[in-house]
Amino acid sequence: MLHLTSLPSLTSADQRPAESDRTCPLTPRRMKDTTVKHSRSGRLAGVAVVGTLALAGCGSDDNSDGSPTGSSSASGTIDCASGTINSSGSTAQSNAMTQWIKEYQTACGDATINYTGGGSGQGITDFSNGQTAFAGSDSALNPDKGEVAKADARCKTGKALNIPMVAGPIAVVYNLEGVDGLVLTPSVLAKIFSGKITTWNDPQIAKLNSGVSLPSTKITSVHRSDSSGTTSNVTKYLEAAAKADWTFGHDKQWKAPGGQGAAKSDGIAAAVKSAPNTISYVEWSYATESDLSIAKIDNGGGAVELTADAVSKAVAAAEVTGTGDDLTMKLDYATKVPGAYPLLLVTYEITCQKGLQPEQATLVKSFLTHTASEEGQAKLVELGYAPLPTEILAKVQKTVATIS
Repeated sequence: MLHLTSLPSLTSADQRPAESDRTCPLTPRRMKDTTVKHSRSGRLAGVAVVGTLALAGCGSDDNSDGSPTGSSSASGTIDCASGTINSSGSTAQSNAMTQWIKEYQTACGDATINYTGGGSGQGITDFSNGQTAFAGSDSALNPDKGEVAKADARCKTGKALNIPMVAGPIAVVYNLEGVDGLVLTPSVLAKIFSGKITTWNDPQIAKLNSGVSLPSTKITSVHRSDSSGTTSNVTKYLEAAAKADWTFGHDKQWKAPGGQGAAKSDGIAAAVKSAPNTISYVEWSYATESDLSIAKIDNGGGAVELTADAVSKAVAAAEVTGTGDDLTMKLDYATKVPGAYPLLLVTYEITCQKGLQPEQATLVKSFLTHTASEEGQAKLVELGYAPLPTEILAKVQKTVATIS
């Protein structure tokens, strides 16, 4: 696994003097088509990886036309910016950020982008306190908790934007010997995570898994112990799809009684990997990386296996509820569309439309333009995420272009 550049002490963003922007070519190198297959239920299956890009170093020529930085073209180029920015937040998108930062810094030798996971709540706090140039969060800024007002105040001359960037399906992962392809419903999940269903052979689980030999062992549920956008989305899902059985609302902090806590996404994956009879929730990329069994989810339209196509069907049904250039989205967690995987999150990059220091704004815009490019989004599938649907991606690209 690639590790993100460690973030220095968050007291102030360490900025190098801005240098002339450069256009840095990504040399397209066609690779042989490969098919990635995994034996575990819910792993990536039959994903063709075509046209992998080899990154060339940044050239030393200045832009001859004097055009602003911040656009990646379909031909595979990054309009580089220079300097250093710090960012933090969602661990759900850490694997995507690792890849994007590697690509960008390889192409743009005079740029340094530091991203530290620490949870969505920490990311929003760091950004609002002026310690980072952008935050990663699995939930949009919450006006009822004062997050919008604090972020807008940090931006001073502009508003803070919620920019969706990563569609991250949330896998229900479990460690149960001899059981593959477990099927669960929102109601059963709510009862497991609230301690109402306590054994694996409970009749409600057995009814969904006819013919499967389920042990009588006690279920150990694991939840995030830190402030987490993933937890927020899981509890939003349970609240929407299992109203009668989930009475704990939704929040970044886990509110239901019982279970065990584990910090961050890698902590969840490690806890389930090491302990039999456990069940939890974690982003798909961490589940696949740790080779964990993934449950199928039946929202009422039939059991759905977690695949990129199934996630895209669910994201396409989302509604953009933000106004102007803000792209806050409302996901339909209760969808019964056949083949749509309903348990997912969208990770937002939160930054100022205006109000960052000029050199920060230039680099943030350039980097997010790359992550929102066709090339950047294409990388997501092989990392265990789903690309944004075309219509939503076009809006994201338009919003990123307004950063100044």
